[in-house]
Amino acid sequence: MAVSRVSLVVVAIIALLYAVVLPSAHAQSLAPAPAPTSDGTAIDQGIACVLMLVALVLTYLIHPLDA
Repeated sequence: MAVSRVSLVVVAIIALLYAVVLPSAHAQSLAPAPAPTSDGTAIDQGIACVLMLVALVLTYLIHPLDA
């Protein structure tokens, strides 16, 4: 049941390599992508405001015709 010295040395070298290589592999991650300058919500809100103004103007133009 005696473990040979060579196998202990091999296991020690492998453990040392894992201890050195694995932490450095995960040390730095890639930077996240920059946020988009326009995600579309501002454009959507602008279009919605214009459509609401058009609806308001049309309502005030059509309303006197009903009376």
